Amino acid sequence: MYAIIRLLKLRKTKTYKINMPAKTSTTKIYLRVASLLVVIVAFVGMTAYVPMARADRFQDQINALNAENARKQQSRSQLGSEATNISQEVARLQGEINALQAKINDNQTQIANLNAQIKAAEEELVKQRKILGETIKAMYVEGDITTVEMLATSKDLSEFFDKQQYRESVNKKIKTTLDKITKLKADLNSQKGIVEKLLAEQQAFQKQLAGQRAENSRLLSLNQSQQNELNAQMQANSGRIADLRKQQAAENARLFSSRGGTIRSVPDTSGYPWANYRAGSWTHAGSCFYGNDIDPWSMCYRQCVSYAAWKVWKTKGYMYSGWGNANNWDNAARAQGLTVNSTPAAGTVAVSNAGTWGHVMFVESVNGNGTINISQYNVSLTGTYSEATISPNNLLFIHF
Repeated sequence: MYAIIRLLKLRKTKTYKINMPAKTSTTKIYLRVASLLVVIVAFVGMTAYVPMARADRFQDQINALNAENARKQQSRSQLGSEATNISQEVARLQGEINALQAKINDNQTQIANLNAQIKAAEEELVKQRKILGETIKAMYVEGDITTVEMLATSKDLSEFFDKQQYRESVNKKIKTTLDKITKLKADLNSQKGIVEKLLAEQQAFQKQLAGQRAENSRLLSLNQSQQNELNAQMQANSGRIADLRKQQAAENARLFSSRGGTIRSVPDTSGYPWANYRAGSWTHAGSCFYGNDIDPWSMCYRQCVSYAAWKVWKTKGYMYSGWGNANNWDNAARAQGLTVNSTPAAGTVAVSNAGTWGHVMFVESVNGNGTINISQYNVSLTGTYSEATISPNNLLFIHF
């Protein structure tokens, strides 16, 4: 590796000597050197890329599954809204059907009453016709008696007029009764026709509402099936995400241990204020998914960046906001004019740019052998506190 680095340094200088046989042409020399440099650069590039690719392969899949779940969640939310609307429509239709049924029941009762009244009128007509028939018959028998004979059989003229008025009164009364009953029957039949027409219209409308309700119920059932399918797919994706995170945590632990350190999971006595945030339900994906759970520096609770930001604020009395993922901290620090170098010191923040997000740690102290004692959060993607003693090699340090 030293030879490779030296050769790369020689490549950067404009003039250097290479001892070659005299018969070798200058062009061939340049071609051989160029070929060697291409191979060296490719080798170095591959060597630098492999760890990143290895770490990214997990996160790319996690990001894709999270994006897919987000789309499915949006679809499920839309289906939930549609289900609510359909349920409300079903309830509205059922309310109309119930109200209409009450009117139908009233009209059916009214028709039954009208039928009873019509039947009573018909019976009364039969009775009155019988009475009229008997009266007419009696009057017919009396009609054989001449007026002179009626007058002769009467005690006096007054009795004669009484008999005459009685006959006329009976005829008039019976005729009035017949006319009244006949008109009542006609009115009842007309009213019955109106109610029966209204009843038929109400029953047809009720049938139409029942059809609409049945269709909405079918759509609601289909909607629920789609929601159940989305839920099953999201649950399967969540299981795959959990497996990928386990693999990523193992990869991070391996990368961390490759620096010569061993993670010590110890109780957090630092005073970090969000140590127990959502205890038992915190996920690596970020507490920020739960809403108002961002610290004063726009970092998600229980992430490495949130702890490092809080630790700087606690020890230095200030901290910048909005630095984002750990692998952006060194650039953000330089933009603020802070010193960023490879020299560790107590109170600095160690930055690893490896992996998708990188990782930041707070340097508690520097040991005589050059190793550093650090404190950190979320190195194992569990949102927990830990400490370690590691080599500072391949780390950058931000001096606040």
